[in-house]
Amino acid sequence: MMGSTGLSESANAATRAVYGVSEPISTGGPTEFDVVRNTELEKFLADAGLYESQEEAIRREEVLGRLDQIVKKWVKNVSHAKGHSEHLAQEANAKIFTFGSYRLGVHGPGADIDTLCVGPRYATREDFFSELHKMLSETDEIEELHPVPDAHVPVMGFKFNGISIDLLYANVALWVIPEDLDISQESILQGVDEATVRSLNGCRVTDQVLHLVPNIQSFRTTLRCLRLWAGRRGVYSNVTGFLGGVNWALLVARICQLYPNAIPSMLVSRFFRVYSMWRWPNPVLLCPIQEGSLGLPYWDPRRNFKDRMHLMPIITPAYPCMNSSYNVSTSTLRVMTEEFQRGNDICEAIEANRASWVNLFEPFAFFEAYKNYLQIDISAENNDDMMNWKGWVKSRIRLLTLKIERDTSGVLQCHPCPGEFSDKAKPFHHSYFMGLRRKQGTNPQQGEQFDIRLTIEDFKHDVYQYSFRKSTMLIRVCHVKRKNIPNFVFPGGVRPAQPAKAPVATRKRKPDEVVSSSDARLPGETREAKRLECDVGDTLSSVRHVESHVEVSIKSRSPAVPSPIEAPAERFLVKQFVEPIIDQPDSSQVFDGLGDDELKDGGCFFDPPEAVEKPGDEAASSDKGDENSNSCCAVRDECLEELELNASPNGMATTSAFIAPQKPMIRLNFTSLRRTTENGA
Repeated sequence: MMGSTGLSESANAATRAVYGVSEPISTGGPTEFDVVRNTELEKFLADAGLYESQEEAIRREEVLGRLDQIVKKWVKNVSHAKGHSEHLAQEANAKIFTFGSYRLGVHGPGADIDTLCVGPRYATREDFFSELHKMLSETDEIEELHPVPDAHVPVMGFKFNGISIDLLYANVALWVIPEDLDISQESILQGVDEATVRSLNGCRVTDQVLHLVPNIQSFRTTLRCLRLWAGRRGVYSNVTGFLGGVNWALLVARICQLYPNAIPSMLVSRFFRVYSMWRWPNPVLLCPIQEGSLGLPYWDPRRNFKDRMHLMPIITPAYPCMNSSYNVSTSTLRVMTEEFQRGNDICEAIEANRASWVNLFEPFAFFEAYKNYLQIDISAENNDDMMNWKGWVKSRIRLLTLKIERDTSGVLQCHPCPGEFSDKAKPFHHSYFMGLRRKQGTNPQQGEQFDIRLTIEDFKHDVYQYSFRKSTMLIRVCHVKRKNIPNFVFPGGVRPAQPAKAPVATRKRKPDEVVSSSDARLPGETREAKRLECDVGDTLSSVRHVESHVEVSIKSRSPAVPSPIEAPAERFLVKQFVEPIIDQPDSSQVFDGLGDDELKDGGCFFDPPEAVEKPGDEAASSDKGDENSNSCCAVRDECLEELELNASPNGMATTSAFIAPQKPMIRLNFTSLRRTTENGA
């Protein structure tokens, strides 16, 4: 018995020494109650259909084997075409690697497979998108072939025997690709361009994650759980400013390091506990950042000004270490921190036998959460054009969030919906939606108008810069109230009945309590306490609280969706765990002011600079009732990094031209832009 205990202590000591950049928070194992809850969680995941059948797993392996044969034949053809010797042509080889959810072992039925083709130095990316594309297009089992050579990470997407494939390419500085090639070595990055580094690092990061977690099976189950949760809560989408697959994997892996002996039910609970208190922009790190020997740029806010602008840094563990979540904006960070708080509240209730896993995974009712939305409608002439057009537009939606934040001084907060919607009555039409609300803490009763017509026009101009755009590829942006949301966004095209509103009791929060999720800690804010006292009932009610009105006619922001459980006011103490950050002079100064400066709203009424009201003047209201319930808006394309630095190279009016300094109270007005945008189009 004593020997067993000593062995366990040695294992725990080894765990603390090996995994992560800090000591674990706890090395404790599960209790009997934890085991019971874990069994319930695994049953829930199985019932949710997260595991593929054996037949589909075999079909995936067959598809990967067939794809490997095709790329090997392609490289030999390229070698012959370039006049290489017969010996070199015979040795010509390419190799397929997998990464992402498939490599991590957390993919589900119908999921795509992220793949990487590694080829020799003479097989260029141009050969990949020309000759290999031609071979794939002539293969009977392949359909929906869609090359994107100018993407940040160039990719070819297609379906192979019904299995969706995203294929990247990397030509490394080798004349011959061995079958046992190890791409985890730093030397594989020598002499390649940035696009190749990004392509290779997908596989390198995935392999590193699996090496840096104490228990791979617990990691996989927990990650499956969090991926399902993020999808149902509407925060699984890297392209719209939330987090994608690799981001969630890194966050879960860090929790596994902090609780090395925990089982999945414990890890899920600790996930929400830790990240509901995380002091962003402190980075999430799985291992120390390595400078490397190749001189490649890596994430370092001490040296790189742009790295200091990142709001939610989640750093990849493979050299060169980069921030995988640079797409996150102030608005989307606010949404995610609210969701982390909600998850923590529910997990606490589960531990107290007042809730079940079903409550945690309840889908977010996006179209009930706000009273005001932006509707982005796009159209094209045929299906092929629509596939290209909607991929481009969706990648630009994050720009609209950033522009509205910039042009309203962060007062108008956006919540982009990751999904897309189609009206069956209108072929080749798609719609995207963005919820709007006033930032909590601003006074909605008086203030000045904010005009986002130029913001929308700027956004549309960006979108219309698409290199392959045709005249039939159109975009329209309009404001729509909740009551006027089109029925086609609801399941079965039927609008759900509105629940009766219940009064919400609120009380003043004590200074030492955790702020509500809508008071998410953003850059520039600091927290002094080492121990945080949380009131479960209060945090739950604060999530539901109607905090402000927005004239838009935006008159008020609807309450956030109520938590599925009602927990009585119960206090508990949580030891705050602060992740060590990269040494820098003063993190509160380095990240000071991000997202806090004044920006321009998404409305639709424009006051020229000379017409801006002076402090004390009565604000005009453009609320005309339902006649303005759908107001159009419009866009232009600039470098994302420039936008994040609040640059305005297009000559559009800046914040100072529209906002009177030190206005304490703000009123947001949306007015119709139909004539403006229709004439502009």
